[in-house]
Parts: sequence; C-alpha cells; structure tokens
Amino acid sequence: MPRSCGECLLDPPPFIRARIPWQYRFPVDGMIGRYKYRGDRKFGRPLIEDFSRFLEQDLREEPSPETLALVPAPMHPGRRRQRGFNHADDIAEGLAKHLTLPIHAGLIRRARRTTPQRALTRAQRLDNLRDVFEVSHEPPSDIAIVDDVVTTGATARVMAANLLEAGARHVEIWALARTPAQGQYDG
Repeated sequence: MPRSCGECLLDPPPFIRARIPWQYRFPVDGMIGRYKYRGDRKFGRPLIEDFSRFLEQDLREEPSPETLALVPAPMHPGRRRQRGFNHADDIAEGLAKHLTLPIHAGLIRRARRTTPQRALTRAQRLDNLRDVFEVSHEPPSDIAIVDDVVTTGATARVMAANLLEAGARHVEIWALARTPAQGQYDG
C-alpha cells in the first residue's frame, strides 16, 4: 500500500515515491551533519550501510523497475571544492555497490550557485532553485535521485520535474532522512 504524506496528497510531487528510512533527528541529524559539513566520513559509512539494507527490504516489498539508475543530487562545483566531496556521490556509490545498480553522476548539474537551502522556507527554496538544474543528456527511463536529507521536498521536486521533462518516465527519491513534519518530533 502506498504511503503518502498529507502534503503529497494535496500537491502530488512529480516523483513516484520516496524511500527514506529515518527522520532527521537525534542521532541521525548529528551523524549526517558531521559527515556532510565536517567531511567526517566515518559517520557516513554506517548510515550508508544501514540505508542499503533498508532499501533491499523496501525494494522487495515495493519493487522498482529493474533498470533503475542512481542519480546523485548535484552540488555546485564551488561548493564541492569548498567541502572537498559531494556526499550524494558517496551515498550513491555505496548503494550502487550494495544493490548492483548503475550510477549516472553528472546527468544533472547545477547551472549556478544558490543560497544554501537550510534557512529558507519551502516557497523560498522553490524560488532559489528556479532554472538551477540542467540535464546534460537524455536520461535513463528509470531513476532514483540520491541525496542526504529531504526537508521541504523542493530540491527533489525540481530535479524530478527536470529529469521527467528530459525524457525519464519513472523517478524516485532515495534519501537518508527526512525532516519531520511539524508536531512529529515527539511521535
């Protein structure tokens, strides 16, 4: 049975589904933060390993097309130089090894640098992402966009829409964590 959030029921996203095992709260938020912002990869490894196991089980319950290709969320080259790596590439590489799926890094890129999304509202995020992604060539028909955290879903929606417009037919979102909806922290 499909699991949909209230917002997705009211405003359906362009992607088919999101496979996200954790909420972005203790201890996952700290692990992702150390991994992403401090480059401390020892915090990323267990997340990626557990994410792989989660996906194995989830894919058995709700299969995706066998031709699924992983597309890491792109990072602007300037930000990548600043951080020294793209965490979405690392996550996709770990998943690809474990699940034996191809990676299409570079299929979609950031055409310009944006204001960091962290402090923006959903409307500001969507505006910030206007015309930011470019698809470099015809995409595979079946794609899983890989990222670390889904907060408002703005990046996922814009990337999925761009990939579908370029010719993909099935797009999923795979992320380590999602920010809990308001009121879900105590649940």
